[in-house]
Amino acid sequence: MHLTAACRYTLEVQASTERIPQIRRILAAHLRYWSLEHHITPVCRAVDELVGNVVQHVEGDKTCVVELRWTGRHLIASVADKDPRMPRVTSSCPSKGGLATVAVLSDSWGTCATPTGKVVWFSRRVKEVQRVLRAAQAPMPPTRESKPLPTDCPLPGADGSPVPETVREPDRVPAAVG
Repeated sequence: MHLTAACRYTLEVQASTERIPQIRRILAAHLRYWSLEHHITPVCRAVDELVGNVVQHVEGDKTCVVELRWTGRHLIASVADKDPRMPRVTSSCPSKGGLATVAVLSDSWGTCATPTGKVVWFSRRVKEVQRVLRAAQAPMPPTRESKPLPTDCPLPGADGSPVPETVREPDRVPAAVG
């Protein structure tokens, strides 16, 4: 029997407005390495919102853990922080940002309390089952000479596509992978 391992990347970082573009570039590199290029824009935009929420709403220690998991069928991203207060959807309009944007850019999303704070996660289905890399390795870290990736991640509806009027409720918390 031939089993494959899931791909997983974890980044612990002090959340700040200045760090968001750096986090975006790192995640985009991993998604490219996993051959998930078409997920870069929505995943990076949603993670931008979640890290931005840490910057805006967490008091005190703004350390957060950003994680990507890819099972070959689902791509799951999460941001964990040390604030026990659970987030609320304050607007159903994705153009205002926050969890409404995350809901529009994902297939499912949710929150989970942890012993040290909380995790906010979202998932996206990969259209076709793809083979997961057997020995997932991180891409090389960016160098100072590397050119930054584009920082504009358009919101849904910017290209004329319809934007849902309601925010989807979380389907379920994803099972732990690997």
